[in-house]
Amino acid sequence: MEFPFLFVEWLSKPLWMWLAFLAIVIALLVFDLGILHKENREIEVRESLILSVGYIGMGVAFGAWVWWYLGPQSGMEYMTGFAVEKTLAMDNVFVIAMIFSYFAIPRLYQHRVLFWGILGVIVLRAIMIAIGAPIVENFSWVLYIFAVFLILTGVKMIWMGDQKPDLSENPALRFMKRRFHVTEELHGEKFFVKQPDPKAPPGSGRMATFMTPLFVALVLIEIADVIFAVDSVPAIFLITTDPFIVYTSNIFAILGLRALYFALAAMVHRFAYLKYALSVLLIFIGSKIFIAWAMGWEKFPPVWGLGITLAILSAGIVFSLWKTKEPQMRDLAA
Repeated sequence: MEFPFLFVEWLSKPLWMWLAFLAIVIALLVFDLGILHKENREIEVRESLILSVGYIGMGVAFGAWVWWYLGPQSGMEYMTGFAVEKTLAMDNVFVIAMIFSYFAIPRLYQHRVLFWGILGVIVLRAIMIAIGAPIVENFSWVLYIFAVFLILTGVKMIWMGDQKPDLSENPALRFMKRRFHVTEELHGEKFFVKQPDPKAPPGSGRMATFMTPLFVALVLIEIADVIFAVDSVPAIFLITTDPFIVYTSNIFAILGLRALYFALAAMVHRFAYLKYALSVLLIFIGSKIFIAWAMGWEKFPPVWGLGITLAILSAGIVFSLWKTKEPQMRDLAA
């Protein structure tokens, strides 16, 4: 039985490739929520690391298939995009940890917030990439704007250093508290609860829907991802303009974020200097298009891009781990 519609091209690739990828993502989410985490429970660091290795392994395996089926250049572009997005997602982990800490969300309920947050990310990234792909295809000069934006973002990150935002002054949080009913305390795993309407006359018995801090934390996490996507989506478009490579590398990197969070959150202090590596990486990605233009190349060599990306990330991780060692351990190493 033949299904010719499966071979119809959509965003430069046959429809069956998009459907196969979507099926993989849905299967992973169902397996995660329906089997591994059917009930709310605390995820230990060991389990988090095992799951993270599994997700990274699946992302790399998909990249190997891309390399085999679409060719070495597409494979290297996927791997570079995957590595960049994975590292930028690690920076997102620090923000998520700060949000959970501010609202005093216990580890028992964090997985629920992160799961729905990941679903939102998948949809938001799909929309952003679907809008961005035709713009980049029809107006290639937009890539130069992306490049300048990334360079300025990298410089700004270095300039700001370890400065942390004050969540109490967050405009979205202040808007929600001003315009909606928000409870002061958690109500288990619930995002919404019914409580007496404070604006109703006494004794009327009228109830109102209240947001819980769990839902407010989810909204702030989604907003944070949109902000991070403003960096990561232009970054991946500067690596490749193939929508399939852009989206699949993004989503495979993000899928493991939830699992990785519980391991990284326990040792956030060990990656204190990773932000500077991310800054250098954004500056490098933004500079590639200008380097290629200056050298008369059609495109910055993908193998160089992948090698330099991995070198920057490795240097940032190793330097962070070394600088945050216990003082006595560092003295012994010296």
